[in-house]
Formats: sequence, C-alpha cells, structure tokens
Amino acid sequence: MSIFKRLSLTAGIFAAATAPAFAHLNPEEHGSFMAGFSHPLFGMDHILVMVAVGLWAAQIAQGSDNRRALWTVPAAFVGTMALGFAVAVSGIDLPFVEPAILASVIALGLFVAMAVRLPVAASAAIVAIFALFHGHAHGGELGTAGALQFGLGFVIATALLHVAGIALGLGIARFSPYIARGLGVVTALLGLSLVFG
Repeated sequence: MSIFKRLSLTAGIFAAATAPAFAHLNPEEHGSFMAGFSHPLFGMDHILVMVAVGLWAAQIAQGSDNRRALWTVPAAFVGTMALGFAVAVSGIDLPFVEPAILASVIALGLFVAMAVRLPVAASAAIVAIFALFHGHAHGGELGTAGALQFGLGFVIATALLHVAGIALGLGIARFSPYIARGLGVVTALLGLSLVFG
C-alpha cells in the first residue's frame, strides 16, 4: 500500500472518530483522555496550525525530495508541545502564550502559501518553537488531576491532525501545488481574523 493510501486511510479514520467527539464532549471537562482528545478539535487556531504543519511537511518533502520531513516536522511539533504542556502543568509560566499561538497560525499559513522550503532541521525547529506555546496553553487550562490522560489525548489528536494535513498536502499535490498554497493564504487570513476579531 502506498504512503498516500495509508495516510488517506488514517485521515478517513480520524475524520470518522472526531464526529462523536464533536457531538458529545465538552472541552471544559478536563482530566480525561477524551476531553484531551477533543480539546484541539474545538479551537480554530489549533486546527489551522496542526493541519498547516502537515501541509508544510508535505511541501518540504516534495520540494526537496526529502521524505523524512513527513515525520520529522510533525514529530518536532508533537514532542515540543508535550514539553510545553508539562511546563505549564508544573506551574511554570511562559510570556506571550496567546500572541505566540496567533502568530503561529499566520506564520505557518504564510510558509505554506509561499511554499517555503527550508532544511528539515530548520523547519522542525520553527514548528517546535510554536508548539511550546500550544502545549503550554493546553496545560495552563488544566490542574494536575488527570493531566496524564488529558495530555495523552491531546497529543494523539494533534498527531492525527498532522496526518490529515500531510494526507491533504500529498493528495492535492497530484493536481496542483497552488491548491496547498491557496490553503496557506486562507490559513494566514483566518489567523489575522482571530487577531482582530
């Protein structure tokens, strides 16, 4: 089975699994795996960034013929996001968390829109910086009770959103690279609307 078919199948399973999450879960009820899993799915900023990371990873992999970008860039986001979550749960504050999250939507949208192709390590470092703030925001809304289950849920949901972005990026690249770039423009504009909305 080709990588595109596997990613498409995973994205389809993910889409089916999110329907009950949207229908039955309240993201304010923290402390459980399902609350953590549903939490990234209720914020436009989170969804836009997670999918944009996947789209950008797909662009980098195609542009440089470096397939390891498909897992290195999203893994850097997920790993550093988990670190940011742990930092917040331990009571350590970070400055500018919300502005950094909004900046990540705009910046990653622009990277996709301009099809920016950096070395994989540099791309991973950029998404990791943004991920630290996303993870901190998740952990900052939660006490220590149920933190492990909640954290595991949102890490898995984030990884699945990255997979959806990769599958989308690889799929639309078969038609035109400009479709992904258009999605990047939309992401950046939606990020701006969150800033001024």
